[in-house]
Amino acid sequence: MNEPISFRLDGQRAVVTAGAQGIGRAITEALVQQGAQVHVCDIDDAALKDVQAALPQVGISHTDVSSEAQVLEMFEMVRQRWGGLDILVNNAGVAGPTQPVEDTALADWMQTLAVNLTGTFLCTRSAVPLLLPHGGSIVNISSAAGRHGFPLRTPYSATKFGVIGLTQTWAMELGPQGIRVNAILPGIVEGPRQDRVLSAKAESYGITLEAMRTRALERVSLRRMVTAQDIAAQIVFICSKAGANISGQSLSVDGNVETLAQ
Repeated sequence: MNEPISFRLDGQRAVVTAGAQGIGRAITEALVQQGAQVHVCDIDDAALKDVQAALPQVGISHTDVSSEAQVLEMFEMVRQRWGGLDILVNNAGVAGPTQPVEDTALADWMQTLAVNLTGTFLCTRSAVPLLLPHGGSIVNISSAAGRHGFPLRTPYSATKFGVIGLTQTWAMELGPQGIRVNAILPGIVEGPRQDRVLSAKAESYGITLEAMRTRALERVSLRRMVTAQDIAAQIVFICSKAGANISGQSLSVDGNVETLAQ
């Protein structure tokens, strides 16, 4: 008789980058609920204190994922605490500027790449030696902007397409060692960050925030936003035994975003 399907992660050791707030906080909470041990990094000290107060079993560190030294320090802390790793969720990312390409400053371009791409690379590079002895799961957070062009969001879209490239490459490279690598592509996610993004786009188009929100949802088949918990649930599934043969995939959790062109 086949084993019953389980999404439990008992005893699994997980690192969640930018895991103290927003989508990252939802991921952290979901992993803990399913029995995982979790270490969270973030650059918001208040958020780190809050998540540790709510979940005292969670390890924390102030880590800027674009800093090689800080990433190395965090993973050394993880190695000393656990001796290995089972799950890495590369959630850290920035939205970047909202403006035409000709008005985009090089500094804004470079910062978006530093966090969204270099940060994903640095964390994965440090995590792999801890995963190699027994395999595990890497989940990279891309975006609907990783499969659609996204007007006025050149750096962000470029990095999210890049995350999918990293995902497919690492899935091939690390699969023989039992390490699965997948990407999650959120769409329009409820919350303050999405409000800021939509506000910036509304301003660039000269319309109200409510009109911008309506316009955006008209291009989503289900005509609704997704939640941070929707993203977290998909990650739990991928990292559990139920997702044991899923690798190299870019899985959209977005209500079917049809286009990001406004």
